[in-house]
Amino acid sequence: MCHDLESRVLAWLRADPARLEALELAERLRLDDWCLAAGFVRNLVWDRLHGYTHPTPLNDIDLVYFDARDDSAARDRELEEYLGAVSNLPWSVKNQARMHERNGDAPYRSTCDAMTYWVEHETAVGAHLGRDQRLSLVAPFGLASLLAGEVTYNPRCCNRTAFRARFRRKEWLSIWPRLVVVG
Repeated sequence: MCHDLESRVLAWLRADPARLEALELAERLRLDDWCLAAGFVRNLVWDRLHGYTHPTPLNDIDLVYFDARDDSAARDRELEEYLGAVSNLPWSVKNQARMHERNGDAPYRSTCDAMTYWVEHETAVGAHLGRDQRLSLVAPFGLASLLAGEVTYNPRCCNRTAFRARFRRKEWLSIWPRLVVVG
């Protein structure tokens, strides 16, 4: 990952009190191999690229993690309930150790590996806050296309028709009109 691009995104995350609060809440769970991903980072970057002074509201905060010891959906619900009880944020918690089953893929090896199957490269970017309070990124496809305002089809995930349908359904061009669709 290019250090300059990473530094820019990390600075934007540090400047966003609501995102920092979400990262701190997630870190308290002491999960292994986790990050807040999808719109959590993607939307922040697209907002900055468009010069928006107020963040686009998130539909949810995607906490993804990898724990092969307990990959039950019940565990995810417990974590969501806890996070909902200690905050007013809309949480979606998914253990990537079982998500391959839903998606019809071979078993994932880690959160980062699971993210390589996500629909768009730019959605596959996550932020992690370590126990030492060090902020880092998980970005299996890098950050260049995200910071270029692109939406890149991931052929590992699905067909182009499904990608385009998702893109239209999300109405991203209405929210961020300067995005460029690649794929």
